[in-house]
Amino acid sequence: MATHVALLRGINLAGKNKVPMAELRDVVTSLGHTGVSTYIQSGNVLFTTAGDDTAKLAADLEAAITKAFGVRSGVVVLSREELARVLDTNPHPEEPNPKLVHVVFLTAEPPPDVLDRIEAAQGAAAAKGSADTATVIGPALFLHTPDGYGKSELAQVVLRILGAPAKNGIVATARNWSTSVKLLSLCEEK
Repeated sequence: MATHVALLRGINLAGKNKVPMAELRDVVTSLGHTGVSTYIQSGNVLFTTAGDDTAKLAADLEAAITKAFGVRSGVVVLSREELARVLDTNPHPEEPNPKLVHVVFLTAEPPPDVLDRIEAAQGAAAAKGSADTATVIGPALFLHTPDGYGKSELAQVVLRILGAPAKNGIVATARNWSTSVKLLSLCEEK
């Protein structure tokens, strides 16, 4: 059995797309997964399953969530090992404030046209004096926002670029560094 993390996109934000965590745990359990737990209200689910096809696990979870809650939420599923690999590639390990580094987890590596758009957005932000950076490493994008994530024009543009799965076929969901590290820690406790 392998421990996995499911990261739901865009739930419980500003009173929209409400998904109660207790009911979400029940939905995930109904799919045959065990050891189901959630971490904070933003849609982080840890579970154990015999399955190892993360794309199928994500698709099954998306369908079950839509059926149970009437909410269409993209889902990224990672094995514990995949999550550890992503976190090991953090290009900003020297950043002392974990709120200034966000990991955008992706279901696939972005295609060249998406990478070009992200690079152009970073160039435009730099031209305005921003020190924010977006670094794609495999199936993850690291946002470093020294002036704050909430103020980051680059973060907003990048998330719009990645936020259209119908256009690029990729589901993307962001977590700050603290949450990402905590999820790995919770996986290791299971």
